[in-house]
Amino acid sequence: MTIEILLRYIHFISIFTIVGSLSAEHLLIKKIMSRSEISRIAKIDTVYGISALTLLVAGLTLWLGSYGKPAIYYNENWIFHLKIGLFVVVGILSTYPTLFFIKQRKGEPSEMVTIPGKIVWMLRVEILILFIIPMLAGLMARGTGFNFNP
Repeated sequence: MTIEILLRYIHFISIFTIVGSLSAEHLLIKKIMSRSEISRIAKIDTVYGISALTLLVAGLTLWLGSYGKPAIYYNENWIFHLKIGLFVVVGILSTYPTLFFIKQRKGEPSEMVTIPGKIVWMLRVEILILFIIPMLAGLMARGTGFNFNP
């Protein structure tokens, strides 16, 4: 097995894990939750964070390493830059919910906490953006957006 195939596999599995964990968070979140429920979501959010970092490391290695397509293929592709930009937006959107879950999981496990509505909407926007990114990846794989003019 080549390193490129292994990196692409890790990249691919990370994407599934990110979508799965965000979907789980969205399905489990309620308007009012106990701290023990919030703790469960915080654990799922940790899986999400680790998967995002794994995705980022594998992706950067594929881009900047000497595996697969040359770096110029990505550097000169506006769709790639859009894809990376959307990934950054997802990361920024995930900051507030993550900090909220970390802060609110501490305390009496049976204590009830009101979940701000914007957390639900942030999760929904993250999921929506995550459904756009694979389409961009497919377009990019076909060479769309590559504007190399030596």
